[in-house]
Amino acid sequence: MKESTGNPLHLKSVNHISLVCKSVEESINFYQNVLGFFPIRRPGSFDFDGAWLFGFGIGIHLLQAEDPDNLPKKTIINPKDNHISFQCESMGGVEKKLREMGMAYVRSMVEEGGVQVDQLFFHDPDGFMIEICNCDSLPVIPLAGELARSCSHLNLPMMQIQHVVQP
Repeated sequence: MKESTGNPLHLKSVNHISLVCKSVEESINFYQNVLGFFPIRRPGSFDFDGAWLFGFGIGIHLLQAEDPDNLPKKTIINPKDNHISFQCESMGGVEKKLREMGMAYVRSMVEEGGVQVDQLFFHDPDGFMIEICNCDSLPVIPLAGELARSCSHLNLPMMQIQHVVQP
């Protein structure tokens, strides 16, 4: 297969992520009142329960689980798990708000070339990982002419988990 370069599918942006929920209402509450998304119109032709939300240039489509009692429940906050990341204005402000809401989170930090990136990880009601960071301080440097490979092959410093905060 020929190696692809550039934008072979002519993509423009990320449109949405879909998340299967134990309770659509509980997830709407979380994404609206914790993360600041707002509900948007969802096509009425769908024959299953769900909701669409929008914020920060991305949609979140919540889908009611067919068997909510058998959804796996994640309790350990693992920064290496699947997640979606949001850039914030103030890491201190986010951490203060999470404490006020009684939400468990993990604080982490990555340092690269003298640039420090702070991260906070926590779960939505169904255990999907959310990251809040100040990642825009880390430059995006293309690997021009190099094959993309796992960061573990690039000899970058490991992420340091500082501590877990429980409510």
